[in-house]
Amino acid sequence: MMGLFKRKNKEAPETEAVSPAADAEAAAPSSYEAWSPEGQEDAHTPSGGGPGVYSPVPLVMEKPQADAAELESIANAGTIEEQVTAALRKVYDPEIPVDIYELGLVYGVEVSEAKDVSIRMTLTSPGCPVAEQMPGMVKHAVQSFVEGVGDVEVEIVWDPTWTPDLMSEAAQLELGFI
Repeated sequence: MMGLFKRKNKEAPETEAVSPAADAEAAAPSSYEAWSPEGQEDAHTPSGGGPGVYSPVPLVMEKPQADAAELESIANAGTIEEQVTAALRKVYDPEIPVDIYELGLVYGVEVSEAKDVSIRMTLTSPGCPVAEQMPGMVKHAVQSFVEGVGDVEVEIVWDPTWTPDLMSEAAQLELGFI
């Protein structure tokens, strides 16, 4: 049996010297700067670049926006929890034309007596390209669109894992699942 693993050519093949610094420079991933409400508009420029270095354009989320009529609708939504839910419907995953609430990404909204808001949510996958940006977008939407809220905390959780079954019927219809 040992004969099967004997090298036919008894000499070791020639190898090329490896320079970790040079290889690391060529293999360095592009970096992204997470969006925050305090961030600058051009904070999404990929770094790195140069000849032979792949620097993909990062997926950039648009800031949630609401016109006067939408703001009035949010304000008239009812309780603070319902207003927060209405504000969350203004946040979209940039790859999917459905808001995060209808996608089933929001697992829970709690509002304290001091009107501090705690949101438990997930993403469609752990490798989501906007994972760093999403909590800032959610926080921005709630703070900007809901009057009188205190602190806003957004917690990304992975249990339970998101599946398309968590989408609303309207989202499933929009995306062709039904």
